[in-house]
Amino acid sequence: MFHQAARRYGALPVTLDRPLDVSPGAGLDLSCPELAALVDDISARLWAAGVRPTERVAIHKSDNADIVVLACAVSRIGAVPALLSPGLHGRVAGELLDRLDRPWLITDRATLEGSLRDAGTPAADGAAPGARAPGVTGLVRQVLTVDRAAGGTDGADGAVPLDAYAGAPPHAPVRLHPREPSLITHSSGTTGVPKLAVHCAHTMWNRLVPQKAMGWPTRGESAALHLSFVHSRFYHLLGVLLHFGSPLLLIVDPDPASVGPLLARHRPGIVETHPNTFVLWEELADAPGAPLSGVRAYGSTFDAIHPRTVQRLLSASRRRAPWLVQLYGQSETGPVAFRWYSRRGAAKADGRRVGTAIPGFTRVRIADREGRRAAPGTPGRIEARTRGLVLTYLGARESYDRQLRDGWWQMGDMGYLDRWGGLYLTDREVDLIDAVNSNLAVEDVLMSRLEELREVVIVPGGEREPVPVVCVRGDEPLDARRWSEATADLPVMSAPLQWRFDDLPRTSTWKIKRLEITAMLNRGALPAVRFGG
Repeated sequence: MFHQAARRYGALPVTLDRPLDVSPGAGLDLSCPELAALVDDISARLWAAGVRPTERVAIHKSDNADIVVLACAVSRIGAVPALLSPGLHGRVAGELLDRLDRPWLITDRATLEGSLRDAGTPAADGAAPGARAPGVTGLVRQVLTVDRAAGGTDGADGAVPLDAYAGAPPHAPVRLHPREPSLITHSSGTTGVPKLAVHCAHTMWNRLVPQKAMGWPTRGESAALHLSFVHSRFYHLLGVLLHFGSPLLLIVDPDPASVGPLLARHRPGIVETHPNTFVLWEELADAPGAPLSGVRAYGSTFDAIHPRTVQRLLSASRRRAPWLVQLYGQSETGPVAFRWYSRRGAAKADGRRVGTAIPGFTRVRIADREGRRAAPGTPGRIEARTRGLVLTYLGARESYDRQLRDGWWQMGDMGYLDRWGGLYLTDREVDLIDAVNSNLAVEDVLMSRLEELREVVIVPGGEREPVPVVCVRGDEPLDARRWSEATADLPVMSAPLQWRFDDLPRTSTWKIKRLEITAMLNRGALPAVRFGG
């Protein structure tokens, strides 16, 4: 993608907020030709190290935009990048590396000497059941690091720095068959250990084409992105933006204190991040320098976005008719439904409506408990048919087959369709609480009524009663009177538990792990202050 953009647009700018770990001397202000050259250089080093086409290369390192450069370099020589979130617990990362069946591993010293110490390999015969030896040596073919060990101790732990192959001769690009595995990402892990989703060029192309059509109205606008670099969504969006020649600003640190001045300086016309990050960025709406004033289009994926947040974002723009596009889908399917918010329509929009199917590419239906198509307005399981479906779950084919029925993929969500084909998302299937028709709808209401809320999550307690877990901006105490007034006409719930946002278990895309919160409540692990009880 960087090579094509360089040929088409020349020195298209790509600005960073953090130097690349794999090339710190490159600075923060780069261009597509420079990144294309870096991809060539790293792919040559990987080939010299012994990486070959179709081999799996896990990329698991500290969060930074060089994850993208490394993924492109692996792909350029026909190997298969397997992108693992920097936020994975060491043992979870170890389990995924085990499923990858001795891949190459590209990492950094901080990750190798930190979380990956807990990754573990299966212990020798005679050890206790489930016991694992420390480290990743037995799980991978070879460890390659983007940086060097302190004190000149490279190689002492079996890891080889990529610098050892500096100056390797370039290697010609290798293209795999369109239906061969070409990328591996993992699911969010909100319901347990993440699954490894196997993509191919054919399915990824079928996701990219409709997104290019959506990107046409904002072609050439500068874009600011704060997205997970290990999620397939980032690479589709990158493909759209580079295709249309958009200068890029890639953000690692979402703190409004640093993002605000950065956006004020660059004035992007496109901004995309995770829905929960957009909640954090609400305070940028009236921040000094009007950092969101030039935005023509916002993009939101991964999860439904709160209506309050949409209104604040759109009101912050000084463009004549800004909009926000929301894509509904998951790692396994790509987007299966979409909708647009305008400034005028946001105030009266139903936050549970996640859009309609993408004509020519996806179809959506609601199924009842017996798998039959449900009538409009009748709640049931959301299922999708898409040409962008992943090939399989690596090491978990049975789980994949269970979710695929007669070509329809079970999304794991509950909802309904209206008579015009509009899809409404009510809850994740595993999060249902009998006493509440829709946890997500109640959360939307609370976020709209209590502007001080940073987040609210309703989870089942020990007796399956609804328990609200709330986070207040600035970690200020929750006003019990305002809470009582805001919930007076809502379903009866337990007294709220106030947590710091940083204490909420989250995925790499900032989705809240509701099942993990429930487990924490059940075992009494409460980093909270309880009000009214």
